[in-house]
Amino acid sequence: MTQVVQFLAALLAAFGLVGLGWLALGALLLPGVCPARMVVDAQGDGGGLEQTVKALLWLRRTGLWWGEVVIRDRGLDAGGLALARALAEGPGVRFEDGGWDSV
Repeated sequence: MTQVVQFLAALLAAFGLVGLGWLALGALLLPGVCPARMVVDAQGDGGGLEQTVKALLWLRRTGLWWGEVVIRDRGLDAGGLALARALAEGPGVRFEDGGWDSV
């Protein structure tokens, strides 16, 4: 029985070391602080807008991406406009009326 416990302890220790190595390698490969602006073009009823913004905010919370989320109006209807403005109330999210002629 003690051999099984020792084997499991060694296995957990090995997984722990591999996990720490993976985290260290990931920290070395991540870019330095280089904030980027992610522009999300939204149109119509804003289908998928909430999921996109929440996914980008998740990336920022995990430290995989630094930057600001910009929601650009590319023809939102009333419901989509309300959703975009509600999402823009959160930290790190901006709403701008991009219009069709701006790039």
